[in-house]
Amino acid sequence: MNDGQLGEDDRVSGRVAARPVVLLSQHFTAEAVTPLRHLLAARVTAAGLSGDDGDDFVLAVHELVTNAVRHGGGSGHLDLRQVDGVLVCEVTDHGAGSDALPVDLPPVHVPGGRGLWLAHQLTGALMLTRRSDGVTATVSACLTQTAAAVPQQSAAAGTDGRVEASAMEGEQK
Repeated sequence: MNDGQLGEDDRVSGRVAARPVVLLSQHFTAEAVTPLRHLLAARVTAAGLSGDDGDDFVLAVHELVTNAVRHGGGSGHLDLRQVDGVLVCEVTDHGAGSDALPVDLPPVHVPGGRGLWLAHQLTGALMLTRRSDGVTATVSACLTQTAAAVPQQSAAAGTDGRVEASAMEGEQK
C-alpha cells in the first residue's frame, strides 16, 4: 500500500484485509519450552481466546514446539500473529527431518509420535510446510464466530477453511 491507495493484495473478498499484528515472536531451545508455553498462554488469553479453546490452542502449539526441539534440530522459532480475528501460530525448525511427517495416530504400542496428530485434533487446522532448511508447522484458531467465516471466503484459504501459510508469508515482509 503506498500513498493511501489500496493495492490488489490489500483486498480480500471485497473488503480491506487487516495487517497481521505480531503478538509473540521468539526463538526457543529445550530450556525455554515451559516458559514459552506460559508466555504463549498469556498472549493467547490476552488476544481473546480463553477457556477450552485457548487451552487447546496452547497445547497444540506446545506439541509443535516440543517436536521442533526433539526432531527439528534442538531449537526453533515461534511466531504468533492475529489476522482479522484469527490467531495464527507458526513454529519453525531447522532440522533435517525425514521425508514423512506423520500426522496419523500411531498404533497404541508405539511410544511417541502423536504430537502432530494431537496438534491437528486440537485445532482442526494444522498445515506443514517443508522447506530446504527445515519445517514450518502452522495452526490457527478463530477468536470470534464472525471470524470463522473469514478464512473460508478468503482467497488465501484452503478448501477446508485453513489460512494458508504461504499467503501469510507475503504479508510478513
